[in-house]
Amino acid sequence: FQVTERLKSHSHDAQKTYRAMYSSLIDGITTDPAAMVIPMDDHMVHRGHGVFDTATIADGYLYELDAHLDRFHKSAAAAKIQPPFDRATMREILIQTVASSGCKLGSLRYWLSAGPGGFGLSSSECTMSTLYAVVLSLPAIPDPDMGVTVITASTPMKHPQFATMKNVNYLPNALSKLEAESQGAFAAIWLDDEGFVAEGPNVNVAFISKSRELLVPEFDKILSGCTARRTVALAPKLVESGVLSAVKVTKISPEQAKDCPEMMLIGSTLPITPVVKWDGQVIGNGEAGPATIALRNLVVDDILNGPSALRIPVPYTGEA
Repeated sequence: FQVTERLKSHSHDAQKTYRAMYSSLIDGITTDPAAMVIPMDDHMVHRGHGVFDTATIADGYLYELDAHLDRFHKSAAAAKIQPPFDRATMREILIQTVASSGCKLGSLRYWLSAGPGGFGLSSSECTMSTLYAVVLSLPAIPDPDMGVTVITASTPMKHPQFATMKNVNYLPNALSKLEAESQGAFAAIWLDDEGFVAEGPNVNVAFISKSRELLVPEFDKILSGCTARRTVALAPKLVESGVLSAVKVTKISPEQAKDCPEMMLIGSTLPITPVVKWDGQVIGNGEAGPATIALRNLVVDDILNGPSALRIPVPYTGEA
């Protein structure tokens, strides 16, 4: 009884944020944060053998769920984890978890673990892989402000085999974020083994060149960001209107990057945030640039009003 009461007390502040959780261990959904737990012998916990992904919930729709599921399954295959359900079943479970939460603005995050079964190293001791999903209520999509500052990370980035897989080993990411915070910055930017711009701890980066080209680092050594790829797909509209001159996914040196008049971070919860200073050097005029704002508006409009193939209506309980 005391344990239950303490769990409920601890989860009180989380009640408004953690709206629902699904676990394939019980094959059910809970809306009680005190019950949102996983076993200590789950290999995702003590061995980091798991993958995860996310999808934005906006205005009662799930945005780009299928693109994220594609990446999720690729990550699972790379991590040698066989999902407990087929794709269609998993997709329906995720949608129903959001429906049960009642959340219309937030984030759906889901994990595939090698599963519980012991404290050994090999997942051969696990009886079955496990799917977990949590719905988080988040504030409104942030407006671009005066921008954020970044530094160059000294924490080593992950090897491409792991960087391109969205796995739960985020210790390098967490340490690089702490490194940034210790210097009063928002994020630390990694450079790859060749010295080219790679990515941030949980964001992609992009630049606007002096000739108005959108420059995005190649995805061969970093995580293929769904929002970044969608931004690249939408950006030709700004080429047509004259805001941009071209869209390029290419290698970018830090010297070339810092010479650009605009820089941005791209991620599902941002979705695009301007960067105004890198390693103490002012980017452009130190304010959010016009192309960055135009790209952000384009992506936000896509989230809220984009094609039906990208926006899945959530069948909330009690709604027609």
